[in-house]
Amino acid sequence: MFPCIFHGTGAGNVFAKMKLPKPTKPRFLDTVAEENGVAVVVLDKEGQEVFTANNNSICSLLYSSPRTSADCAEYCGRAFERTESSDDPVVYECHAGLTCHAVPVEDRGSRFVAIVGRTFVRSSRYREATEKAISGEWSVFPPTEFFGNVLFSGSSDPIKKAVAKLERFAPKDKEASPEPAEEKAAGTTDEVKGPSVRDMASEQPDAGTITELIDKFNREAANRPSVPAPSEQQLKRRPEEISAMRSLMGQLMRMDHQEAATAILAHLSRFYGAASATWLESRDGVFASVSGTGELAEKQVRADLRGLRNIAESDAEHVLELNPKSSAGKQGVSGPLLFFPVVIGGEIKAAVGIHGTGEAELDRAAITRFVRAVGPKMEILRLREIVSARDSLARNLKEFNESLQRIDSADFWNQITRVSAGLLGAERASILVKDEDTGTLSARAFIGAPIDITRVEDVGARIAKKAFDGGEPLVVTDIGLSRYGRAPDERRYRTGSFLSFPISIGDRNLAVLNFTDRVGGPAFGEGDVELLKAIAPQLAVALDRKALKIRAGELEKRSITDSLTGLMNRGYIEERLVEEMNSASRHRFPVCLLMIDVDNFKQYNDTYGHPAGDTALVLVASVLKDTLRAADVAARYGGEEFAVLLPQTGVEEGKAIAERLRQRIERTEFPKRRVTISIGLAAYSNEFAEPKDWITAADMALYEAKGLGRNIVQNYEDLGRSFKEKIH
Repeated sequence: MFPCIFHGTGAGNVFAKMKLPKPTKPRFLDTVAEENGVAVVVLDKEGQEVFTANNNSICSLLYSSPRTSADCAEYCGRAFERTESSDDPVVYECHAGLTCHAVPVEDRGSRFVAIVGRTFVRSSRYREATEKAISGEWSVFPPTEFFGNVLFSGSSDPIKKAVAKLERFAPKDKEASPEPAEEKAAGTTDEVKGPSVRDMASEQPDAGTITELIDKFNREAANRPSVPAPSEQQLKRRPEEISAMRSLMGQLMRMDHQEAATAILAHLSRFYGAASATWLESRDGVFASVSGTGELAEKQVRADLRGLRNIAESDAEHVLELNPKSSAGKQGVSGPLLFFPVVIGGEIKAAVGIHGTGEAELDRAAITRFVRAVGPKMEILRLREIVSARDSLARNLKEFNESLQRIDSADFWNQITRVSAGLLGAERASILVKDEDTGTLSARAFIGAPIDITRVEDVGARIAKKAFDGGEPLVVTDIGLSRYGRAPDERRYRTGSFLSFPISIGDRNLAVLNFTDRVGGPAFGEGDVELLKAIAPQLAVALDRKALKIRAGELEKRSITDSLTGLMNRGYIEERLVEEMNSASRHRFPVCLLMIDVDNFKQYNDTYGHPAGDTALVLVASVLKDTLRAADVAARYGGEEFAVLLPQTGVEEGKAIAERLRQRIERTEFPKRRVTISIGLAAYSNEFAEPKDWITAADMALYEAKGLGRNIVQNYEDLGRSFKEKIH
């Protein structure tokens, strides 16, 4: 077992093979850490950190503290030892609830271990850690530092991707092992299932795969037997149709997928009598409308054909007839729906549905030929759309993830709203939170609205509050046709579709996101809900973390301020004295300390009572704050005694400031009687070995001032050697 973990960086030839110009400015591991949102920390066999990238702020504090370094030694401290014997990665969850992969690596014949991860993959572990930081055993750490760079992920996938990047630095004698070893002694973790924000885009085919597929479809189109040509009689009868067909085929590849579907349906309506038709796309065997004409233009037709086996392209002339009991019928379509499949590579990728036309009016063979001709081009357009959507999604997700890292920025709420809207393509969005006092929702941020909804009372009462209270998303296709009724005219919505999505952690609802006015006008649907569900865990943690940081800041402020006067307290000023002494010793900056006492304050209290005394102290504190400079620090040291730190201030300037304070108090009108103060001043010098020496010196000057009659300023340097000997 390693006795402790040392926080710092090493020197030498560590990871020279990673093409790092200097050990102090590594690029490869920084990139690995940044791209995957994880920490990468390299330890030598002594357990010393020789390199860190994107380290979790929790680890930084726990490693360097004598209080917790022994706990860290049980996990990361033993990582080298555990990987040395097995040559396999070791997975563990440490005492802080962070998931780590320990990976053996080698550089110029020397063995190291890379700790990859240090992220929370379960929100419950994060909650446990924050509770310890707020009110538990880790509350000794400054909250602003503790929450400085906390890492989260929805699964271990980002860690595994980062580990894979380090494979080329594996020890030379290591045998390939497809899965990391589970370290039972260190406590394995149950991973949260589902995609993380950073990995969502990779679920679609990459650009290279798309290109190969498009080339494949082009080759198949070239080698495919030609569509049976119309008879001579048909050609004479339909020259306009043939001309339109040629024109359409030449234009399709210059359209986007939606435009092409609309153009195909228009051709069917014009030349084949299909006045009411729809183009359907398959999603795992469930076909849904992409575009429609006639009666089907306003209906969301769905057909569940998952029970239908794939058919060969030669069988594509088989036309299915869906009766009113089908999925399409349940969507409000009465009568049969003729289903013309688009078969690509033996799979039904899409279909044309035609409704409400008698059989005698349709030339099924001609429609089948037409569908077979346009099918491959539509598949290429669909694949292009996937690439475009994937790239757009990747950019938005990257921006979303970066916004989570800027948790302290002043426009945090605006960032969350804007990036979430970007993911869904919504021009108008808002984020609402619940007012615990009134129980109503209020807007924290919004974009695209023509009015300031932060000033609207009971905003979101119709839809958003139902989603928030129920904890389930609400999707409205058309508000005008829904039970919610029309929206107020002053909102000036351009579309009728709304989506309200609640964000929760555990059983606590944190906020509700609202979206409308989608770019291009299409309604929100299940795909949008699924996308929000994928990012919801990270979003919930970010919002919860924001709330905790606000709470932590309030707790930290309360811990260093005096509740009566609002000034800093004794503990804070004593810590600042240490910093100022170190700074003065290094840089030889002058600095002065004032100790101030309210004259005859006991008599004031005895005569007028403690409430009046408190009022007098508050007034004294107010004068101090109004008189001092921005860099000066005033504190209530105890009772009626105050301390003032004057950074980068020499003796003469310090005496002038002290005298100004004395005069301001003397001229201030107090409720009961005139109040004065006595002040002792001590400039820092090397004779003060520790803060208490400095405070004692200023106190001596203060006591001398009171002994000389009060309401005066006394300088420690003027007291003589006999006084100076007393501080030690």
